[in-house]
Amino acid sequence: MPETQSLIAALDPVWERIRIEAQEAVTDEPLLGGVFHSSVLHHKTLEQALAFRLAQKLASAEMSEQILREIMDEAHTDDPGLGEAARADIVATFERDPACNRFLKPLLYFKGFQAVQAHRIAHWLCRRGRADFASFIQMRVSEIFGVDIHPGARIGRGIMIDHAHSIVIGETAVVGDNVSMLHSVTLGGTGKEGGDRHPKIGNGVLIGAGAKVLGNIRVGHCSRIAAGSVVLADVPDCKTVAGVPARIVGEAGCDQPALAMDHLFGK
Repeated sequence: MPETQSLIAALDPVWERIRIEAQEAVTDEPLLGGVFHSSVLHHKTLEQALAFRLAQKLASAEMSEQILREIMDEAHTDDPGLGEAARADIVATFERDPACNRFLKPLLYFKGFQAVQAHRIAHWLCRRGRADFASFIQMRVSEIFGVDIHPGARIGRGIMIDHAHSIVIGETAVVGDNVSMLHSVTLGGTGKEGGDRHPKIGNGVLIGAGAKVLGNIRVGHCSRIAAGSVVLADVPDCKTVAGVPARIVGEAGCDQPALAMDHLFGK
């Protein structure tokens, strides 16, 4: 048995750490023991645990938990990248959010993480022509988590959405890897035009609370968008923009603003 556990830890350290934390949590808070067992300890893989947790959250009178779990299990089996992205998002949340002191927390409690993982399933459905089921998941994610991400949007890995309330991401938006954003961010269009109409967010970008990025514009790699800004034009790499409308106010302040989570000007 110890050899098996060591092999699991070596092959999947994120999942092994979540299991260890869940076992410790059962001892620390026995009244939640059923939650820790059903959501984590009863499953062999993170993918299975994630499918269980999301299906449990998104099920309704219109769609059973069992059907949702089957869809999510199918998606994870077909595309291993979904599980890889989930692991990257867990690590990103742990490293960037000071309120996240365990890998277990995003899986069980953080709606930003859960909403992004549900979106990944919806995007998988969308790419396979199952637009109605994808839209159904989008609807339920919006109703349950207060996060509205169109299934067509493309989102990278290592994403951290802190608090996550009132996040809106449009159909043709693209979000790169290692992006951090806070609550009430909108990646939207500017009117009724169709086609490619939403922002393209580069890698390593930090987007402050309440920022609105509108139109088919590019936000350069490792840039910062100040809280409350309205961005209507391209942002170069490694710059800080602020204001309504947003203008360049300085450099990004560091090589990786999304990792540093530093929103202060003058750096």
